[in-house]
Amino acid sequence: MKYDIKDLKLAKKGKLRIEWARQNMPVLDFIEERFRRQKPLKGLRLAACLHVTTETANLMRVLKTGGAEVYLCASNPLSTQDDVAASLVKDLKIPVFSIKGEDNKIYYQHIKAVLDAKPDITMDDGADLVSIIHKEGKLNPLGGTEETTTGVIRLRAMENDGVLKCPIIAVNDAETKHLFDNRYGTGQSTLDGIIRATNRLIAGLYVVVCGYGWCGKGVAMRSKGMGAKVIVVEVDPVRGLEANMDGFQVMTIADASKIGDIFISLTGDINVIRREHFAKMKNGAIVANSGHFNVELDIDGLKKISKNRRVIREFVEEYTLPNGRVICLLAEGRLINLAAAEGHPAQVMDMSFANQALSAEYIKNNYKKLENKVYKIPEDMDKNIARLKLKSLGIKIDTLTPQQKKYLASWQEGT
Repeated sequence: MKYDIKDLKLAKKGKLRIEWARQNMPVLDFIEERFRRQKPLKGLRLAACLHVTTETANLMRVLKTGGAEVYLCASNPLSTQDDVAASLVKDLKIPVFSIKGEDNKIYYQHIKAVLDAKPDITMDDGADLVSIIHKEGKLNPLGGTEETTTGVIRLRAMENDGVLKCPIIAVNDAETKHLFDNRYGTGQSTLDGIIRATNRLIAGLYVVVCGYGWCGKGVAMRSKGMGAKVIVVEVDPVRGLEANMDGFQVMTIADASKIGDIFISLTGDINVIRREHFAKMKNGAIVANSGHFNVELDIDGLKKISKNRRVIREFVEEYTLPNGRVICLLAEGRLINLAAAEGHPAQVMDMSFANQALSAEYIKNNYKKLENKVYKIPEDMDKNIARLKLKSLGIKIDTLTPQQKKYLASWQEGT
């Protein structure tokens, strides 16, 4: 089911928004300049399953400039920006299989549509492309990339089980990705989505953050900055201790469910907030998810204990419990920052998508030497992206003197 362009105004709007995002993606521009000259991806078919946003559109342009034949579908039923999809089809002639609000059946039809192109390289945001390739066993790509923590977890599980059939570059694990995109991008865009959906004041509320990985750290930090009283829920003792030392209350979800005003899940796991927790929540509690899949919330459990539900405003579904209290579920439990807002700001996606573009080039140049494993991005590539970002910001850093390098390489004690 190919995206159907019928509204030229929609495409024009998307084109302008894509240009606006590009103004804050200088690292991608640096890469595009080289890709235009060298065409390092020439002859490659590339299938991408990513959130169809203005930032993604700029990545697609760079990949096509590098010579790739690009196909795009959405990695979440609610994350597509239709005007962006329209512009990609009309202005860049890139096939896009995606429309905001598609149901699960159409969602997977779109994923299979990009796989029908028989891609040489996959570009995933949640590992859906690679998962379906492995289940059906019809394709054998040179390799792929993965954008998310959730996807990397799935792929490492496949590697550990000995079923991974192609090398994967874990873009998510690049320092220029998770230290910035996950922390600053998710931190800001999650609260942006919640505020757009609810128009609630964050200051003074108890915000419960489930998961204190890089995404959770970002949400906790930004919530605190907006005046919230932040509670962190964790299962990892080191992260729980870190959250405590960062100044947050740390407790179980069972205890936090009685206190929280806004609940945000960011773990990558299933049923983090369950039926018994919904039953304890105060009247008007808001529940959102910023992990990749909506399985983090036990939505079926919430439905079973509710006597009534209604959509009270866009992206807000109100569930009424038998005792009269209401729980407000945002965006069907899907990624709140992309469903109700626009996702991460272009400034951080600039680095994330620079990693994607360079990883595609790396796979083409090195796939014969790579095993069927999940690989970290080469350190020199990661640091080069950081250097380019600093250059674009007009920031200079120091370099080690020969004496300093010699000292650091020595095993003898300094005197």
